Order: sequence, then structure tokens, then C-alpha cells
Amino acid sequence: MPLRDLLLGLSVIAIWALNIIVIKVGVAEMPPLLMTTLRFMLVAALLVPFHPVARHQLPFLLLLSVTFGTLHFAMLFIGLGQAEAGTGALLVQMGTPFATLLAVIFLRERLGPKRLVGLILSFAGIVVLAGGPTLPSPLPLALLLLSALGWAVSQLLIKRGPNIAPMALAGWVALFAVPQVALGSLLFEHDHLEAMRRAGWAGWGAVVYTAVMSSILAYGLWYGLLRRHPVNRVVPMTLLVPVLAVLLGVLLLGDTLGIHKLAGGGLVVAGIALIVLRFRPRRIEA
Repeated sequence: MPLRDLLLGLSVIAIWALNIIVIKVGVAEMPPLLMTTLRFMLVAALLVPFHPVARHQLPFLLLLSVTFGTLHFAMLFIGLGQAEAGTGALLVQMGTPFATLLAVIFLRERLGPKRLVGLILSFAGIVVLAGGPTLPSPLPLALLLLSALGWAVSQLLIKRGPNIAPMALAGWVALFAVPQVALGSLLFEHDHLEAMRRAGWAGWGAVVYTAVMSSILAYGLWYGLLRRHPVNRVVPMTLLVPVLAVLLGVLLLGDTLGIHKLAGGGLVVAGIALIVLRFRPRRIEA
């Protein structure tokens, strides 16, 4: 991979890792479902007018808005409001093991020994994280794992669904997710106008960052890398996201770095590495 593309890939990883920190800061200034709604509104406004889709693709996008928009993103924002940023980043990475399990169950994909060990290590890491002090109650654990499950289901739907350009998919999923998340905000959150009025630059900056930097810029660069390079050279870089997010949480938010996070996070990252990395035996030249 050329140095330019490597630096672009690392930039995307940094944007996504910082996104976890930004969400954590944002939900401290405004209710999480309200922030998620505003994020989706901005994404839809920036993408939908420029990326039309066919009418027959709309039911699929509506379904994806439930699993990816509401289940993944809404649960992520709520969960990060109650857990440390680094812990949240590690738990959300469980989307990869969940997607592997779902593919084995529903798509009849083969589960080899290496991926099986990866699954065991990943879930062992969750057990270790759950026993640590960075999760004050079972609720954030459940919410963040539910977010990871929403991501996993969405990946299977995208794999089996119609071929839609990434930016069109992001825009229309955001558009259909707006009323779903807004309804949740109206039912479970209060004083929306006051919350938006009181939110400072950090709250509104978080809305812009999660929409523009994380969803549009980062994914645009990422899909460009996937078009230019083999998947198995690009995807393993995502293993750096939780590692960097943990470090940023410690440096920027004062998160703890105890034995539970180190051991549990190490098991999760090692397990995911076994799932996504492909080891090929080196050819012996005669």
C-alpha cells in the first residue's frame, strides 16, 4: 500500500477513534437521542439531495434504518452516556464477532478453528470487562452490546441486499432513521428546546463531527481505500480503533486504565484479529 493511502487509512482510524470521545462529550451536553436525531438530520440534508436511489430500494433502506440507524447508533449514543469512552469502544467492536456468528447461523458460512478461537477470546474479553469498575451497571453493557448487534445485523443485510452506493445508503438510512429516533427522544427525553439552547460549542460541535467527519468524510475515504486495495489489507486497520479510543479516553477524559480494561480489551482485540486477519503460508521458492 502506498504511503499516501496508508496515511489516509490511519487518518480514518483516528477520526473514528476520536468519534467515540466526541460522542461522550456531546451526550454530556444534550440528551443522547436528541443528539442522534440532529446528527441524522444533518447527514440526510448533506447527502440525500445529491444521491438519489431507486424506488424499489426504499423498503430495504427503511429496514436498514431500524437496524443500523436506530438500533446501532441510538444505542451507541445512550450507552456511551453511561460508560467510559474506551470501554464503549471495546464493546462496540463486538459487532465483528456477532456478524461472524450470524453469518454462520443464517448464511451457512463455515466457522474454522481460527475464527472459533477468535470468538471465544472476544466473548471472554467481554466477561472480563463486565467485571471491571468502568461499567457501573449492567445497563450500559447491554446497550453497547445491542449497538454492536445492530451493526452486525446491518452488515448481513447490506451483504445480501441491493447494491447501493455507500453515500446514498448513509444518507437515506439517516433520513428514515430521523422520525424513529425523534419519536424515542419525544417519549423518553424532555425540554428539547432548552437542551439545544444550553448546549455549547462542544455539544453542537459533536453533532457536526459525528455527521460530517465520521459518517461522510471518513467513510468516503474508507470506501475509496477499499476500491483501490484488497479488503484483507484495509480492514485489519480497524483493530486500531478501540486501542486508540482507549488511549484518547485516558488522555482527554481522564478514563481509568485498570487491569480489567487492559486484560478484557486485549482479549477482545486479539479475538477480533483472529477473525478478520487472514494468514497465508509463505511460498517457498525452488
